[in-house]
Amino acid sequence: MITTHPTMTNLFLQLGLDESEQGIAQFIKDHQLDAGVPVSDAPYWNDAQRQFLSEQLKADAVWAVIVDQLNESLHEDAVRRSTGL
Repeated sequence: MITTHPTMTNLFLQLGLDESEQGIAQFIKDHQLDAGVPVSDAPYWNDAQRQFLSEQLKADAVWAVIVDQLNESLHEDAVRRSTGL
């Protein structure tokens, strides 16, 4: 059971990624997704990361809000392209 308080920093720790502010910003910048790609289907996750993200979203678990925030951040470029902003 995961008992860590859900924050973006702790999500990156849980995923085994650089959890520093710069590390998170760089990851988001470097890993933008096309509009039709769900965050849990991104090609850069390993099986454990993909499973964690998918399970949290499907269960609407406490981490779902943070995973959804990550999803939105990873789709920022796609949203800009589709809205012309």
